[in-house]
Amino acid sequence: QVQLAESGGGLVQAGGSLRLSCAASGSLFSNRAMGWFRQAPGKEREFVAAITWIAGTRYADSVKGRFTISRDSAKATVTVYLQMNSLKPEDTAVYYCAMYGSVSFIGGPASWGQGTQVTVSS
Repeated sequence: QVQLAESGGGLVQAGGSLRLSCAASGSLFSNRAMGWFRQAPGKEREFVAAITWIAGTRYADSVKGRFTISRDSAKATVTVYLQMNSLKPEDTAVYYCAMYGSVSFIGGPASWGQGTQVTVSS
C-alpha cells in the first residue's frame, strides 16, 4: 500500500510561483513513474506532468515551459516535485500526486494523493 501526501499549495497572484511536493511512503516502488494531475471546479481531472526513470518527462501542452517536474529518491523515500512558474488563473485547481502502476506511463496511475489546492488570483 502506497501513501502519497501532497504539500505546497496555496494562494498566489498571477505571474507568481509555487512548488508542490509529494512524499511517497508505505510499500514503495521507487522506480515507478510518478505524476501530477489537476481538477478544476466543474471539470474532469486532467494530466499535468509525469516523470519516469526510463522515459524522462512529459507535460501537458498548457503547462509546457512554465512547469517542471522532478523527483528525488533517497533510501526508502520517494519525493516528486512540481515547480510552477508564471502561474495563470486557469491553473487554479486541486492538484493530485499520482504513482503509476509501472516504470513507464503505460496503464496510468495506480495510487493517488488527497490533493492540494492551488488558487491563482488575477
